Parts: sequence; structure tokens; C-alpha cells
Amino acid sequence: MRPMFALAATALAVATLTAQTPEVRWQPQTSGVTVRLRGVSAVSSTVGWVSGANGTVLRTTDAGTTWQRLPVPGAEALDFRDIDATDARTAHVLSIGPGAASRIYQTSDAGATWTERFVNTDPNAFFDAMSFADANHGVAVSDSVDGRFVILLTTNGGRTWTPVPAANLPPALPGEGAFAASGTNVAMSGARRLWFATTKSRVVRSTDGGRSWTVHQTPLATGEATGIFSVAFRDTRHGVVVGGNYSQERATGANAAFTSDGGVTWSLAPAPGVGGFRSAVTWLPSVRAWLAVGPAGADRADEAAGVWTPAGGAGYDAVSIHAASGTGWATGSGGRIARVAVTGGRGRIRQ
Repeated sequence: MRPMFALAATALAVATLTAQTPEVRWQPQTSGVTVRLRGVSAVSSTVGWVSGANGTVLRTTDAGTTWQRLPVPGAEALDFRDIDATDARTAHVLSIGPGAASRIYQTSDAGATWTERFVNTDPNAFFDAMSFADANHGVAVSDSVDGRFVILLTTNGGRTWTPVPAANLPPALPGEGAFAASGTNVAMSGARRLWFATTKSRVVRSTDGGRSWTVHQTPLATGEATGIFSVAFRDTRHGVVVGGNYSQERATGANAAFTSDGGVTWSLAPAPGVGGFRSAVTWLPSVRAWLAVGPAGADRADEAAGVWTPAGGAGYDAVSIHAASGTGWATGSGGRIARVAVTGGRGRIRQ
């Protein structure tokens, strides 16, 4: 969503949540860069990918002990707000901006070389995020153009991207788009279920692989600098949206909602809700809980009650957790990266 914002940096510290189960531990790491990092993708307990401003792409193969910078030729001025890796060697990175500033690059050799797979040619389009369900199926979304959403699909691993016909999409509200804050305002559950969250606190939903879409209102607040920033599903029926006002990072209120019918209807999280503006949310399958992060802090909610409680952390823009290991990374301003380890719940998760 243009224009994007500059969120206040927060102090970096190691934080441990000990009063709740599951436990979330945050271990700061050295990225070697100072730009804002808004994209992150954990593909195993040791391999992770990160992206950010000034064409930045980083990769670790040793659980974040070291991060290698991977230049993308010709992309030095681009802002990579989203990165999605499907394995240790294959990743797609998306840059935001109007017109040709919105691009998608792909690597299949661990970042040694990059291929430009998509360049936006519509001066009114502004791509915000993408998601992959598997090695073949993916989706990318833009702000609306002329009253219609703009959505691209791939079924061949990102080699080509095909726009969804405008006639198959519901009308957009005036100025409706998406917040390009963490690359997580679009989600997939398998190749057929897709969700896209908007600045007007609506969720656009497909159950047929993206061929047709319906739109559904959520109770999250909307307005200037306010709306849904992230959507996640743990299966085809149960999901969560988080957001708020990015200019009021600590303001609480209608900032999170749950669905149990695949995104048709949404209910606000029980009070007190998340502890402020939250820009990314993810499901932690090993401990049956949600984790939400924002520049001012983090929260977790267990599966049963849906009640959010503080989860420590210095505050980050994006988070990605590898499901099997319960470990991953969070990223933020000033080149900040933290190793995230989740333990407790139904058993200890190895780090």
C-alpha cells in the first residue's frame, strides 16, 4: 500500500516468556546490514531467507550464526518486502512499488543466480505480497486498480504469473489495497484455498484455486493507516487476522479476529486482544498456538481460548516459524534479526 511508513525502532534485547505456556524465546543475531528487513522465510531449523530494502536478500544455513548477503543484479534500488522459499535452494522475492518497481525474482541455486520472473507494467498497480502453498502453486496481490483487485497466480513454480480475470473478482472499495508490511497479508492452505486481507479490513477469499473470489468483512478497525496487515490459517477453516494503526504502535482495540468457517465470518478476539499494532501472525502447529508480532511487541494465543497474552521480544515487523522444529526468525528495522524458539505446549520443541 503506498505510501509505506517508517515505524519507530525499538531496543534490541533477549526476552523470555516464562509465565505462559508455550514459551517464546528471542535470540538477537547479527545480520551484517542496517536496512529494514520485512521479509522472512524459514524452511528448516537451520536454513532461513530474509529480504529488505536496497535490494537486500540474506540467507543462513547454520541457524543464523552467519548470514550471507545474496545480491540480485539490477535490483539494488528495490525494496524487497516479501520472500518465500520453497526449499533450501529455491526462493522468490517480491519488490513493492508503482509500475515496474513491483517485480518478482526467483533463484533455484541458493541465490547464486536470480531470474526476473515478473515485472509489473501497469503504472497504477502496486504489488504488496505473495504466498506459496507448495513448490508449484503461488499467488501475488496488488492494490486495486480502477475499482478491481489485481491478483496473479502461478502453477509452475513461479516461472510464469497469470492475472485472474477482473470479471472473476469482486469490486474493490475506493482506495482499497493491502499493507506491504510483512508479506503476510495473503495466505494459502493447499492449492485451492486462498485469502487476501485488505486495508479496508476485508478478506477476499477463494476456494477453487483462485479462479473465483468472494469478499467478507471483518470487525477489525479501518481508517487512515489502519486495517488488516496479516492473515494466517492453520487449516481450511480456522484462521486469524491482525492489524491496527501503524502510526499508533501501542494502541489496543479491534486489532485481531478469528474465523472458524474458512473466512466467511469473523469474531473479535477476547479482551484484551493483542497488545498493539501487529504486522504479522503465524500458526505454531507443534504447540497449537498463534504468534503475532509488531514493532512494539509480540503476543501469543492458544488454540482453545483464543486469548492473547504478551510473548516478549523487542518488537519486529515479520516472523516465520518452521513448523516441524518450532524455530525460525523475526526481522525488523535497522537490520535486526532474532532467532525465535517456541517450546512447551504439547511437548518440548527442539531448537
